[in-house]
Formats: sequence, structure tokens, C-alpha cells
Amino acid sequence: MAGVSAIPADLASAEGCRALVEKLPHVDILINNAGIFQPSDFFETPDDVWDRHWQVNVMSAVRLSRAYLPGMEKANWGRVIFIASESGFNIPVEMIHYGVSKTADIAVARGLAKRMSGTGVTVNSVLPGPTLSEGVQSMLVDEQQKSGKSIEEVAADFVKKHRSSSIIQRAASVDEIANIVTYLASPLASATTGASVRVDGGLIDTL
Repeated sequence: MAGVSAIPADLASAEGCRALVEKLPHVDILINNAGIFQPSDFFETPDDVWDRHWQVNVMSAVRLSRAYLPGMEKANWGRVIFIASESGFNIPVEMIHYGVSKTADIAVARGLAKRMSGTGVTVNSVLPGPTLSEGVQSMLVDEQQKSGKSIEEVAADFVKKHRSSSIIQRAASVDEIANIVTYLASPLASATTGASVRVDGGLIDTL
């Protein structure tokens, strides 16, 4: 039976990342899932919002990958997965700062995959589309209360209005994203590295 332990640490800071690594010096699988988003018009988005998104969405992954990849390389096995976003390709006009941070995640993952060339370590990014995460539910809760609809219906309305190129025309569940992450973290994905794996419901309109 697997055991679970929690280590509180603020991954938005170098000190927090260092504290985590000190308590957990080696991992076989690293999933860089720390992330924030905040709709804000470009002309009304100050430097501190840009910096906060960069520190949480990008630098937390950079710091932890830098700390843990050498141990994976030594063991000749490991998995690093960046939870990026389709917004890294399809920059959302209402939060350009977020899109830029996710583009950076995709680029870092690709670069690290090449850096780990010839080892048993793979590095990939996962690109979810709109997903009914806790953060998205919080963003939509006011609309849900006003409409009387279920959160799934409200999320589907949001997708149809703001992400109209979606093929599934709804938000994904967190389990649907986790299924892809589980595969990439497994031995079954040993030949998949340097990839940006889309779980976007067909939102990115490209082959």
C-alpha cells in the first residue's frame, strides 16, 4: 500500500523550492503542476502580476527540474512532466501574461528533454484545454449562482463562448487530464520525450 506524505513549501520562491528538496532529495517522477492564472487586460496588468506568474508557473518548474534531474540521470530512469496549457500556443487575449508563462514551460520541457538525451529520463509537457479544476470552478461560481445551472453546464457555456474552436465543446475533467499524465509517467511512455501532448479537446486548430 502506498504511503503519502505532505511537505509544505512555497514553490514560488527559491527558498521554498530549496526547502522541499532538502526534505525530499530524490524523486523518480516530477510533475511540475504548480500554477496560477488571473484574467487581466494587457494594459492593466502591472509588473508584479507578470512576475508572480513567472515565478509560480515557470521558475518553480525550472528550480525543481534543476534539483531533481541529476539524480534521475544517475539512476538512468526518471520522468519530468510540465503541466502547461493550450494557452501556450493559443495565447488568450484576456491573460497574455499567463499564456506567455505556459509557452515558456513548453520550451523549457523541450530543452530539458534534449539535455537528457541518451538517458532513461523523459521530459514532456501536457497541454490541457479548459478544465474543471478548482481554480476554474471558483472563476465560474458567480455565473453558476446567477444562472442556476450546474457547474458543468456553466463551464460548457464558457468554452462555447470564449474557446469556440473546442471540438468537445465542454470543459475537461481533472481525471481526463490525469489519465494522460499517468501514461507519460509510466514505463509505457519510454519513447515519448520532448513532446507537448495535447489534452485540449481539439481546441488548438492545427493538424
